[in-house]
Amino acid sequence: MYYLFKEYFRKVSLNKLKDGVIVGEPALQPNHPEKKGVFMRLLDVVERVGNKLPHPFILFVYLALFIIVLSAIVSMFGVKVVHPGTQEELAIRSLISGEGLNYIISSMLTNFTGFRPLGLVLVMMLGIGLAQQVGLIQTFMRKAILNAPAKLVTYAVLFAGVIGNLASDAAFIIVPPLAAMVFYGLGRHPLAGLAAGFAGAGAGFTANIFIAGTDALLSGISTEVATTIDPNIVVTPIDNWFFMIASVVMLMVVGAFVTEKIIEPKLGKYEGSVDKELEEVKEEESRGLRNAAIAGLVYLGLVALVVLPTGAPLRNVDGGLVPSPFLSGIIPIILFFFVTISIAYGMTVGKIKSTADIPNYMAEAMKNMAGYIVLIFAAAQFIAYFAWTNLGVWIAVTGAEFLQNANLTGVYVIVGFTILTAILNLFIFSGSAQWALMAPVFIPMFMILDYHPAIVQLAYRIGDSSTNIITPLNPYMLVVLAFMREYDKKAGFGTLFSLMIPYALIILVVWIIIFVVWILIGIPIGPGIEMFLK
Repeated sequence: MYYLFKEYFRKVSLNKLKDGVIVGEPALQPNHPEKKGVFMRLLDVVERVGNKLPHPFILFVYLALFIIVLSAIVSMFGVKVVHPGTQEELAIRSLISGEGLNYIISSMLTNFTGFRPLGLVLVMMLGIGLAQQVGLIQTFMRKAILNAPAKLVTYAVLFAGVIGNLASDAAFIIVPPLAAMVFYGLGRHPLAGLAAGFAGAGAGFTANIFIAGTDALLSGISTEVATTIDPNIVVTPIDNWFFMIASVVMLMVVGAFVTEKIIEPKLGKYEGSVDKELEEVKEEESRGLRNAAIAGLVYLGLVALVVLPTGAPLRNVDGGLVPSPFLSGIIPIILFFFVTISIAYGMTVGKIKSTADIPNYMAEAMKNMAGYIVLIFAAAQFIAYFAWTNLGVWIAVTGAEFLQNANLTGVYVIVGFTILTAILNLFIFSGSAQWALMAPVFIPMFMILDYHPAIVQLAYRIGDSSTNIITPLNPYMLVVLAFMREYDKKAGFGTLFSLMIPYALIILVVWIIIFVVWILIGIPIGPGIEMFLK
């Protein structure tokens, strides 16, 4: 990802970023400040407050220290709580004690190495990272956009943006400028294409037709927290899969509607002229995609042989699939799928010339995970302290009793949680950091009310994704703004936000409506996963 940034900023001759202002070529200078509306002033407040928050790692350190102090204070009052699962009476335990100090020291390593999301995400990234390093995902996104019929280009752009989250943040760099060039080539306004690409990559960051790293990360945190209430419960990476597949379709339809009925009429006809040429997908890249598809189908066929027949080894003892070794082992199965298609593509295009190239590319991909690993170390301590002190159970029981007494139950209280998530996402852009903050409080609380933790996780994903494209703390805002100014030298943050606000608000509202209808009808959101615990 670093090299993508470096090459792009070299091309546009950016020298530095200072106080949120792009300094470099005159063409990239922001226009003079204009009188701002209420919403723009609100975004300025969000930016100022968000920028004052510490780095997520430091934030978790502070929160861990806060839990240490809070546990000592609450335990002094002899507070006790009845565990809703075991019916055992639990006292709040102080971390500022001999027992607490011993726990902090002795558990630090296991809190980190035993943290469920760590292994899940790293294993997933071995496969997905390999696909990204050999260029498979990037070529797939380009092919999807460039080969789409003119009438379906908007849908193809949004689809590529959503699917691009397989390559994590790469979609933010690849899809918007490519979409702008395609729109320009078709005689449509390039900023409309750029907005559609950014909406797909940002608002659709959590959705996919494939199981992605986000699924592994969030489900790992959810399981880690949910076991404080029920030690036998597991949230798997496919527990939101059915709903997320439908979400891809929704994002394409709604995103295309906003683009063609709101954004393009707002922008009008593009009168500018730019010297840009589309880089077509090369013949060997097309062959690589074909061979990857063939290899993927063969692999899926082999998986089907050990899953679908009666008595297949990856079914459970009763012959069913929910639960089963297939579902519990989905991460290794997905890993080998991406390794298979990546090798097929890499060998075809000449990226993989020897077996040594495979681990080298994997190692290169894992370098990008260094920041995540550091963050997880601090987050794991915070969540472990929250559980050990019994503060999590106490807050969950107290909160659940409040909601019950106030008659705030049913699907609509989950909707309220989604809206809260969307608002908080304006201040905390990192999805993993925000979920690690919210899950320890809300998952136990809703589980006590009998909600499945996977439902809570899904509600979080809707709110978190929708406002990705309007938070000033999104680091790709500056990058997208630079892309915009290649077509409109007067464009500024006001221009960008005015284009993205319709996407964010309409997608959030439609997503919530679909979520409510889905739950009320009783459709599983994943294999065997419904709203309430059984």
